[in-house]
Order: sequence, then C-alpha cells, then structure tokens
Amino acid sequence: MVRIQQFFTKYRRPIVALTTLLLLVAEAARFGGHSLLAYQLVMALAGIIGLVPILLTAISSLQVRLISIDVLVSIAVIGAFIIGEYNEAAIVTWLFMLGEVLEDVTLQKTRSAVQQLADMAPQTALVVNDDGTTSVEDVDFLETGTRVLIKTGSQVPVDGKVVTGSALVNEASITGESRLVTKQRGAEVFAGTVLENGTVTVETTATGDDTTFGQIIELVEEAQDSQTKTQRFIDRFAKYYTPLVLVVAVLVGMITRDFRLAITVMVLGCPGALVIGVPASTVAGIGNGARRGILFKGSDVMDRLQHVDTVAFDKTGTLTQGKPTVEKLLVFKGDRQMIIDQAVAIENQSDHPLAQAITGLATKRQLIPDKVETVKGQGVRARLGGQEYLLGNQQLISEMVDSKQLDQAVARLASEGNSTVIFASADHRELAIFAIKDQLRPQTAIALQQLKRLGVKRLVMLTGDNVGTAKKIAAALPLDEVHAAMLPQEKAAFVERERQRGHRVAFVGDGINDSPALSAANVAVAIGSGTDVAMDVADLVLVKSDLANLMTSFQLAKQTIRNMNENIAIALLTVLLLFVGLFVGDIEMASGMLIHELSILIVILNSMRLIKYSPKVDHRQFFNRPASIE
Repeated sequence: MVRIQQFFTKYRRPIVALTTLLLLVAEAARFGGHSLLAYQLVMALAGIIGLVPILLTAISSLQVRLISIDVLVSIAVIGAFIIGEYNEAAIVTWLFMLGEVLEDVTLQKTRSAVQQLADMAPQTALVVNDDGTTSVEDVDFLETGTRVLIKTGSQVPVDGKVVTGSALVNEASITGESRLVTKQRGAEVFAGTVLENGTVTVETTATGDDTTFGQIIELVEEAQDSQTKTQRFIDRFAKYYTPLVLVVAVLVGMITRDFRLAITVMVLGCPGALVIGVPASTVAGIGNGARRGILFKGSDVMDRLQHVDTVAFDKTGTLTQGKPTVEKLLVFKGDRQMIIDQAVAIENQSDHPLAQAITGLATKRQLIPDKVETVKGQGVRARLGGQEYLLGNQQLISEMVDSKQLDQAVARLASEGNSTVIFASADHRELAIFAIKDQLRPQTAIALQQLKRLGVKRLVMLTGDNVGTAKKIAAALPLDEVHAAMLPQEKAAFVERERQRGHRVAFVGDGINDSPALSAANVAVAIGSGTDVAMDVADLVLVKSDLANLMTSFQLAKQTIRNMNENIAIALLTVLLLFVGLFVGDIEMASGMLIHELSILIVILNSMRLIKYSPKVDHRQFFNRPASIE
C-alpha cells in the first residue's frame, strides 16, 4: 500500500489534470445531449480516481489512530457513491486534490527564503593540490586543512582562513549587509559569501553543514518546523474536533434520516484552514527574518518576544561596537614596553573586546605565558616567566594591590568615559592602567527609541564596567536604568528578580560572560559578533551586528502572531458560515467543498504577505528622562 500511496503522491498533479479532463468531458456530454448514463459513468470514473489517494491517506491515518480530514472526505465520498450522487463524489474529490496541489505550490513560496539560502551554497571547490595544480572537488568530500583557490566572481565554498592573497568579499549572505569587506592573510572567510575582487588561497576549517552558512540554513529549517503555543493548541483541538464532526454527522443522519445531509456535514466540518493557517504564518515569518539576518530559534520565540516589556543590554560589544582601543597607558611601576609585551602575551589567550584592544598594541618581544586562568567577570590570572600577574578590574587587583593613587587614577579615567584594565605583578614591581574606549554602534539610539514606540516599557543597561564609563554611554541613549560594576552572576540575578516581579525580560548580549543572564531571560538575544556560547544559549540570533535588527525582530514577531490570529479567525468564520448556509439550505456538498478549499488558499495567501513584509522605522528622535545609575 505504501508504494501505491507514493505513486499517487508523486503523480498528484497529473492525476488532478486527468480528473479535470474527465469532468470537462462529462459536462460536455451532458450539454451535448448525450445519455445520462454516459455522464454518470464518466463522473463515477473521475470520482474513483480522485478517491483512491484520499482513501489511502485516510487508512494510514486510522492505522495510527488518527481521524484526519482525509477520513471525513473518504466517508463522505463513499456515501455519495452509495446514494448515486456520482457528480458530487467526483467534484468533491477533484476540489480536495486540487486544493492540496495549490497548497503545495503556495507553501513552497512561503519557504522560498530557505530555498534561496540553500541555492547560494556552492557545491564544488577548486582544490590546490600538493604539486601546485588545481582540481574541482565536491565540497562534501573536503577535509579540514584542505587549501582552496578562490578567484574573482566566485563563491567561497568553505569556511576557512586566508593563507595567501587579498580580496574584497561581499558577506551579505551571512550578515545581511551588502558591503565589501577586505580579506587579507589570517582573515576568516565564510561559505556562501562572494569574492568580488582579488584572488585568495584559503585553508579549510569547516565544510557543508558545519559551515556558518550551513548552520544558518539548518537553524532556519528547524525553526520553521517548530510550534507556538497557539499551534500546539490548534493541533490538540483538531485531534478532538475532527472525530467530533464525524459523531455530529452520524447524529444528524440518525435524527433527520437524511443521509445526504449527514455526509455533507462531514465535508463542511473539515478543519483544513484551521490546521494549515498557523504553520503557514510561522514558515513565512521566520523565512522573512532569515533573509534579513534575523534567526528565530523557533516560532515560540516570536510568541514570547511580543510580550516582552523589559529589554536589558550588555554594554561592550552590544550597545558599543566591541572594538575598543587603548587611549592611555599609565605606568606606576615597571618598564612601559615590558608591561605592554607581557599584557599582550596574556590577553592573546582571551577574546574579550577589552583584551583585543590590548593585543592591538605594538610589541618588541614575543612572550608565551605558562598558564592563563579566566576569573569570571573580573579578568585573568596568569603565570609568565615564573612570575604571577593579574590583569583585570579593581575587584581582581584589590587582593594584591591597595593603593589610593591607583584608585584615584581609575576614578579619573572612568569619569572621562574610559574602561580600565589594571596590570599588576605579584612581586609588586609592576603596576599600570590601560585606559580603553569603545564607540556606540551606529543607529543604537534610534533602535532603542523604536523599541519604546513598540511597547517596551523599560530599557536597562547591565555592565561590568565602572560607573563613570556607564554614565558616559547612558548620556547618549534613551535608557531607563543603568547598573554598573556587575559580575555575570549579578546580571543573571537582576534578570531573575525582574521576572519574579512579573516582567517579561529579553537580554541582549554577545560574550561568554553574558551566558548566565541570557539563560535566565524570557528571550535570549545574541548579537552577531558574539561568541559561540552566546549563540548556543540564545533564542534569537542577530547575524548582522546592528541593533536596528532587534527592533525589526519585535515588529516581525508581532506581525507574524497577528497573521496567525487572522488565519484562525478566517478558518473558524468559514466553518461557521458553511454550517449556517447548510441548515438554511443554501450550501450543498460540492459547493461547500469549494468554499472550504478556497478558505485554505485564502489563509495561505494571507500568510504569504509576511514574505514581503518590511518593518517601518520611525527616525524621529526623543529622549526619556535621564537614566538612573546604580
């Protein structure tokens, strides 16, 4: 039976075309004055051809103890054959199968965003062999370390690092931002991006599904198949609703003694539009986000996001660009260049934005630390050349250094808007302060203002940085609260506390130290420049490092949930009107099936509006009262 079912599924469109032709022949025979018997025979043949695939699906459903829509239609069509209504049987099966074909076509369009992403993935790569020659290989068979040659106009086939050459690369498929990025030796490149100018040789680090591009596609596909609370409720409702329709139809037949009315009730009661409406909205909404570099890890995230009233932000790498630079170096003890060399060697082991600022300094000696240990939320403890060093904030250094001069210098630098990293040796012979500044991300103020207009009640900044720097940042943004000098566990505790007070909290972060707060939030948002840990914990990933996409996420979530509710209303209203029409005598089985299938197409077409939906940004600027600083 499985093979027969697969045959009818594979050739569904030709079967619909055949039944359409038979219906036209039957109607031509009737209007041409041919015998009624010829008309009925052709209609019966069309009805049987249309019934077989529906009946096979119904049997499969009953085998797993599920009374599906196919079961109702099969019983109704068999009943129509029993009472001699061959034309009704033929028209109902034709409409039902035609509806399925049209649903497939339109649903494929709602999944077009994922298909477009998949089509971007290159299938082959130009591999550089050991003897210097090149050969075309399937990317699925490439191994880590394989060197690939990429020329102007080609797609990058793998994730990797540039080993020779330089190029301008369009990373729109990854970041959503169509601009050229310079790639030179040591730079990372990503599969699916396009090399616009230049030639490079890349050493492979990931291929196929393991690439950043492959993971984005997989994430979107999984999200599109996920369910909201509304979807789960609808599925449970349909599970009991469909058998109820069958029971009602039997009761109507027993009470009225009208077999035709009973089978018509089965057809009209089919909850097709109700079942298809919510997933169609989900697929279209998540697909729209994917095209913009907004990755929802499931439709339930949209449901939670639209109820968020408080958004808490990490500062470094989230509100700011995360690419700070060292503005000043105050040396209290020790040789300046030696301190720089030692600090760079230690911070090379960290990917924190402040650490990266220090590693950008020029060195004279290449040193390698014996041991580096991260102290969460405070800095690092390292052993270098047999000596112990601390590199971090005042909390970390206080156990080793107690200096009023140091405290005053830190306070002064902080009041100027600097973040400070203190360098100290265990033997007290070396002591210095790195003053580091970061810049706000472009459009941050407008994005935060827009969140207010979308209904977010509170915008909060949680930072491990000092109060002075936090004040400088807060002065340029429409924040309601700022909490400074916070450890990661304190950020998580703040989020938990706000949730206990009844607030729906979204936390936006990018680093390993943000993972406790991300895990505690109703909705965890990771920004594109973040670490793998932040991405794994997040419910929503903004691939492009632009907070304007957070505003877009809110709008898209609200619009998608609204679209779902519209589809549910259309489906329920259609069923209600069909039953009213049936009992006043204006609706029959064939016309009822036509309206039923039209309602399914209407909800799918309504869902497809989400594919083209483009959130609007209000660029008017306003600022709230000054943020409270703690």
